[in-house]
Amino acid sequence: MTISSGWKKVKAALGINTCLYVPRAGQGEPSAAAADVVRRLSDSVSLSSPAVVCHQSRTPTWSSSRLLLSRSGSKSSKKTCSICLTSIKPGQGQAIFTAECSHAFHFNCITSNVKHGNQICPVCRAKWKEVPFRSPGHPDVFPNRGSRISPLGRAQDDAHLMLIRSIPQPRLVPGQSDSSLRDPPEPSCFDDDEVLDSGLGIGGSNPCTTDNQSGSSMGALEVQTYPEVPAVRRSTCHDNFTVLIHLKAPRANMLNASQDVDPSSRASVDLVTVIDVSGSMEGTKLALLKRAMGFVVQNLRPTDRLSVVAFSSIARRLFPLRRMTDTGRQVALQAINSLISDGGTNIAEGLRKAFKIMSDRKWKNPVASVMLLSDGQDTYNISTPSLGSRRSLSRVDSRSLLPDSVLQQNDPAVSHIPVHTFGFGTDHDAASMHSVSEISGGTFSFIESESVIQDAFAQCIGGLLSVVIQELKVEIQSRLQLRQIKAGSYQSSLGDDGRTGLVMVGDLYAEEERDFLVTVNIPIDQSCEGHQNLLNVTCVYKDPIGNDIIRLGEVSEVTIERPDEIEQLPVSMEVDRQRNRLYAAEAMAEARIAAERGDLSTAISVLGVCNTTLSESASGRTNDRLCISLCTELKEMQQRMANRRVYEASGRAYVLSGLSSHSWQRATARGDSTNTDSLVQAYQTPSMVDMVTQSQTMIFGEASATSRRRRHLRHALSFPSGPRPRSSMQASSMAQRGLLCELETSGTELQC
Repeated sequence: MTISSGWKKVKAALGINTCLYVPRAGQGEPSAAAADVVRRLSDSVSLSSPAVVCHQSRTPTWSSSRLLLSRSGSKSSKKTCSICLTSIKPGQGQAIFTAECSHAFHFNCITSNVKHGNQICPVCRAKWKEVPFRSPGHPDVFPNRGSRISPLGRAQDDAHLMLIRSIPQPRLVPGQSDSSLRDPPEPSCFDDDEVLDSGLGIGGSNPCTTDNQSGSSMGALEVQTYPEVPAVRRSTCHDNFTVLIHLKAPRANMLNASQDVDPSSRASVDLVTVIDVSGSMEGTKLALLKRAMGFVVQNLRPTDRLSVVAFSSIARRLFPLRRMTDTGRQVALQAINSLISDGGTNIAEGLRKAFKIMSDRKWKNPVASVMLLSDGQDTYNISTPSLGSRRSLSRVDSRSLLPDSVLQQNDPAVSHIPVHTFGFGTDHDAASMHSVSEISGGTFSFIESESVIQDAFAQCIGGLLSVVIQELKVEIQSRLQLRQIKAGSYQSSLGDDGRTGLVMVGDLYAEEERDFLVTVNIPIDQSCEGHQNLLNVTCVYKDPIGNDIIRLGEVSEVTIERPDEIEQLPVSMEVDRQRNRLYAAEAMAEARIAAERGDLSTAISVLGVCNTTLSESASGRTNDRLCISLCTELKEMQQRMANRRVYEASGRAYVLSGLSSHSWQRATARGDSTNTDSLVQAYQTPSMVDMVTQSQTMIFGEASATSRRRRHLRHALSFPSGPRPRSSMQASSMAQRGLLCELETSGTELQC
């Protein structure tokens, strides 16, 4: 057979059984949600490629991954695959590969054979010059790995085929096994991270201290204070008087990797993603995870670095920390798309490897973080809980998933690296993943539907790529007695004399807000001259770009009036809103404890009482947006505690994700992220909104004009802070649908 005729057969084989089929309405088994998954499913390499053109399918068939495959194909082949010994007759939902020696095989069978180093035909023992390779890689593939062949001249997704040039097998030295060549051992020290560009990253320079905003490349932190009431009668004492400290980070520059902006306009990131590739991730889950990881890769700039750790029964580093240049993206996408699902779930080993990458790196970008996704429970490192509470694991057990250096907080290389965890599906260990995030300073998100994995990742990286403040400390001083600092999960402390306090806030994303309540005892004071100072607030933080230490000296002095006589004054609406938030978080924690005991009726009652109290509060009576959201969330939690089965499947994860969000005052994914009034939007920053909007509405590789229009959409739909009437929210929702449909008519793929 000539080479040209062999190529014709290869090209013909590549066009068989490779398109996804989306059923029409009322056509049978697939639901609307499944159709949406199929519509959005494409592998990470299609991020910058045109859409796939497929042959029409006349009779669709369901594959094991619940995706419909075309039955169209050649009618001439009646042979048997010599690997699996089953018929390779077209129309069985499997692609067929015809080799240059004219023998045909199931594509899955032959790729499994080739990946172990076999480049000889199993039938005639002919040595192949071209070998099949299953990877939805970049259409230009990678250096020294050949070029992609597509019979349609279009980009192809995870179900499509690729051919690569055969690479000569290296010779074995005496005593060396063949497996060591295919899967080389990892180095003992992960100090092979790619060197940063000159002038980027920390670089070992000593930070300088500046006053106020001088030297800050992003603008200054905004600090506001609100006393509970503006005045207290001079002859009256007031114990536990509440003062609200409100912080808001400055704005950031554009975040999109495709936008032509100065690389120094934001802090660069070192990111390690730890992804579950155990057997339970087989099929659509793994395909959507690859797509989500591709979205992350495409939105990192050349100054950012990424490393990926994949774990099942064991964990392996796919590649070291690499800058996301064009070459770096290609390497990352190739590694991600080569993943297959198999084995058990060893979360701890994956995390240990991730933190080893962070601690061993030679170079450091200003921002560092770990993202962990798993759909299962660690069966290798956590002791089995008592019968009847299979997933109710204690915090002590969960701590075994993190390295000792993180638990002891004594290693400066990793002590400030948060782990953002994503629990996927109904069988993941929500309690352990929440504990991992809580200990490390990260957040826990509950991904209930596989179709929103990418949106959850987008929200997270939308924040990580917009860090404008680091190592923020809030210092409080008072001449009076401080009673308490309510800071949620943030570390806070009071001085021995009770007149100083400290809150360790850490990093803030662009335009992110934080609210802390401080209670102070106000004594009777006949000597004050009409007013009294309660406390002073000072903030110290680092600018991650200029590496300067900024000190805002006594930027806020809280003073109240002390008249002889005073009428009843209303409580500050800002203070009341934050009291409601803290009360709701406490109720969620109490309800969760009751639910873990099996007392679901008590848990539902606790949430119901809290709901009523919030509705009758000052902010609740004015239809405050935060109060409405909290009440809606409490009702949702009650529904997810209807019985033990529902609570085990989704209630626990939903509650823990809500607790993580409210305790850190940071957005987490939970519930339905496609609902415009959904609670997953709580604490979202503009940069998060922009990234999620891009995930939901953007065709990858679209023109920059559409990107600008999308940003306009985001700004047009952004909610102002403060109370918001329900009618205004409804009007905004209508405006959003109108703008989305307007974008759809302009040629952008959207979800209206």
